[in-house]
Formats: sequence, structure tokens, C-alpha cells
Amino acid sequence: MTTPPPALLIAGHGTRDEAGADAFRDFVRELGFRHPGLPVAGGFIELSSPPLGDAVTELVEQGVRRFAAVPLMLVSAGHAKGDIPAALSREKERHPGISYTYGRPLGPHPSLLAVLERRLDEALGSTVRTPQDRAEVTVLLVGRGSTDPDANAEVLKAARLLWEGRGYAGVETAFVSLAAPDVPSGLDRCVKLGARRIVVLPYFLFTGILPNRVRQQTEGWAAAHPGVEVRSADVIGPEPELLDLVMERYDEAVRGDLRMNCDSCVYRIALPGFEDKVGLPQQPHFHPDDDGDHPHGHHHDGHAHSHAH
Repeated sequence: MTTPPPALLIAGHGTRDEAGADAFRDFVRELGFRHPGLPVAGGFIELSSPPLGDAVTELVEQGVRRFAAVPLMLVSAGHAKGDIPAALSREKERHPGISYTYGRPLGPHPSLLAVLERRLDEALGSTVRTPQDRAEVTVLLVGRGSTDPDANAEVLKAARLLWEGRGYAGVETAFVSLAAPDVPSGLDRCVKLGARRIVVLPYFLFTGILPNRVRQQTEGWAAAHPGVEVRSADVIGPEPELLDLVMERYDEAVRGDLRMNCDSCVYRIALPGFEDKVGLPQQPHFHPDDDGDHPHGHHHDGHAHSHAH
């Protein structure tokens, strides 16, 4: 008898924006439709329902005992490094007999960079027709922002890779929360570097409170600087490239080919200003819709980059 492949569990961040939560839920359903022989479920760490624990229970009730968890996140910040592995450890205690592997975050994958380039072309429309036109465009890539310097550095890596070979005047970075520079400061920097045509590109998978804030701050800055042309691009969205990439991360997790980068992780390396985080125990993020025990009663010892449990 052939052993069925592990199920797919999608772990999302969560948002107070219902349209963003719906986009995640629709994305999980689409993955299930595309792979009818594979049990697929998805849940959130915070803010939205269903919580990740409910998604695990859904799989267990279908008879699943093995699954691969993929964080639907662009960078490896606190949720991907700590909250999700700790939550999965808790679910293993709740459901004796299950086992799982844990995949890595999504970006900056070349297929997502291609989608970002497409979003830039859409924002610019017919105003960019030639390589010379593109050479006059400066891009401000805006990430979520994190207290984890490694996660913020990944956004800068995405910006550099987006710049390479595409002919833009430059690709600068900013963050909408928790890290500097913020969106107005990022736009100021673009102008100081000589930009006169700027596209603000949100580095987000789906719509939500923070991408909307990026657009609002961009519009506010543009109104105060009428001499600079500023346009806003859309989020990545549920594109075929994203659906395929999630399955690529799933396949990696199933094969054990994970290649997690721990070289600059604050939980392993004493980075300046973050020395107190080295070896810090991880624990599940409390989800208000989770009916289980409060996470502060359990923690997952050690570094959260463990790959198989």
C-alpha cells in the first residue's frame, strides 16, 4: 500500500482587514482545488480566524497524521522563526501521533520578483515604453517592518534583486511599521538621490491594513510634493507564481531540502543591540479564537529554526 503524501498546512500572519483575511482563505481553497489528492488547510497566528490550531484539527479529523507546514510569509521574522514552530509544537502535544516538517518563507524568489516587476509595469501603464523611460523610474519597495534585523535585511535583498538587470534608476527601501526608514522618509531619500518619477511598491502578499497605510502615506506625501510624480503599485496577490511557489516550498519540506539561513538570526547570533535574544525560548503566539490552553503554559525550548519534528 502506497503511503499518502503529507498534507499541506498553510500558516498565515493574520490581519484586521477582512478583505485581506478573505484573500488568504481563498488562496488556501485554490491550492486545494489545484491539488485534489492533497489535503490542504490554512490558519492564522493572530488577528484572523481560523487560528492555526483549528487548521491542524481540520487535517487530523480527515485522518491526516503527517503534514508539511509552509509559512505564507515573505520574510523570516518572529512569526516564521518563533510563533509558528512553537504553535506546531503545541499542536503535536494536543494531537499525539502527528508529525510534521516545517518549510521556509517565500521571498525573494525570482518568480515573485517577476510579479513585482509586473505590478510596476501596471502602475506605470503607457508612460514607460522604452528602456530609457524605465531608467527614469525610481522604485520604493516598502516592507512590513520588524524588530528582527535579519527580516528587515531580507527586504533590502529583495530590493537589490529587483533592481538587478531591470534598468530602473534605483530601488530604495522603506518600512510601514517597526523599522526605519518609514514611507515618507523613504520618499524623501528617493528625491535626494535625484528621483522625479517614483513608484511605491508594497512588498506584501495580500491587501490589508498595512498595505492600505502604505498607499495613504504615499498619497499624503505626494500631495505635499506636487513637483514629484508618485504612483502606487498593487500588492503581489494570488498570482499563479505564488501558488506554484507555495508548492515548491511544500516539496522542499517533504524532501527535507530546507536550506534555512541562520547566519544572521538573532536567536543564534549576538547581533549588536539584540544580544538578549540569543537562545531565547519560543512559545506560541496567543490567538484570541483559539479554544486551547493559553500558550504561556508551554514553550518550545531552543531555536525555532528546527526543520523536522
